[in-house]
Amino acid sequence: MDSRSVPFDRASRPRLRVLAAQAVLACALALLLAAQAQAGSQGASAGGGGLGAQQLTSPAVGSASATLEECVTATIQEQRAVAFSAEMTAVPGTMRMAMRIDLEERAPGELEFHTVTASGLGVWRSSDPKVKVYKYLKQVTNVSAPAAYRGFVRFRWLNAKGHTIKRAERLTSRCLQSEAPSEPSEAGSTSGTKTTNSLATTPAA
Repeated sequence: MDSRSVPFDRASRPRLRVLAAQAVLACALALLLAAQAQAGSQGASAGGGGLGAQQLTSPAVGSASATLEECVTATIQEQRAVAFSAEMTAVPGTMRMAMRIDLEERAPGELEFHTVTASGLGVWRSSDPKVKVYKYLKQVTNVSAPAAYRGFVRFRWLNAKGHTIKRAERLTSRCLQSEAPSEPSEAGSTSGTKTTNSLATTPAA
């Protein structure tokens, strides 16, 4: 076995220091890239569920929505019903929010919907002051058949002086009431549209 001594060159010290520094930077960069890759993988796994993340999402600021909640068909006119819900969220500067729900009807052979006039319909209803989310439910019973119904909802955001700072309009999906078979009229039966209201507000935190 041979053993040789290699003389140490003092001039090579700076070069060794540079190589050592480069090695340290390379290791640090590798660790950083690995951490980013792991974080991205965990984010993708959390987003894969989708449903849980969506359920935790709050309504957007200034959003407005209108939904067909119920469409009850029946052979007896008094048992037929349609219900709509509406929701809106405050924007900066909002003191009160208001909404108006109109019932629109289209009979067979008609090209356009027309507004139905009845007690409780087409009325502006305001929230309490400074609520963040305003919800409203409108149910209409004793509707005619055959016909198609939908809700037309108007939204207003009002400031402290009562001035409108934003407006919006939404249409719900349709409720189709098919033609009922003819039946003998019953004593005590009534005709005409009836409405019931349900109000819900979420106060500011």
